[in-house]
Amino acid sequence: MTVKAKLMDEGAMKRTLVRMAHEIVEKNDSANELCFLGIHTRGVPLAKEIAENVEKFSEIRTFVGSVDVTPHRDDRNRDSEEVTVTNTKIDFPIDGRTVILVDDVIYTGRTIRAAMEALMSIGRPAKIQLAVLVDRGHRELPIRGDYVGKNVPTSRKERISVRVVEHDGETGVYVCEEKENGI
Repeated sequence: MTVKAKLMDEGAMKRTLVRMAHEIVEKNDSANELCFLGIHTRGVPLAKEIAENVEKFSEIRTFVGSVDVTPHRDDRNRDSEEVTVTNTKIDFPIDGRTVILVDDVIYTGRTIRAAMEALMSIGRPAKIQLAVLVDRGHRELPIRGDYVGKNVPTSRKERISVRVVEHDGETGVYVCEEKENGI
């Protein structure tokens, strides 16, 4: 893949996550607790940062965990063995609480559908909201973000690459283009 454009540097990402935190506080001003679940992999550090910002700007207490959607994906081989090991880490009850799913990019909506299925297998939240750093369009399911950092219309040949220091050694958002041979 080749980088076509840099959409956000570290400063722009931080500002975007602060803005999203303010929007979450405004929409949930009567809540005294919120659960943030980052979708593995890059949604996890984004969830932590948004939750930290929410606590800075409000009296809302936050809980942060992670959800691995692998066992719930609709594109894995149904004949294969059931996936039993996941990276889901939720150390608090979600029943009756507002859960905010956090992901780096929303594309077709299938990852979010899998995340909601994973949540429902764990408990029954009162409400599920979605926070995504980048919405690139091309939805295949009727799912949309409640809190969106940036809308970036893309072609199907393009890809959004969100990089976070925890996994990539740098922070930024890039538009990349797949090479002709798919590499």
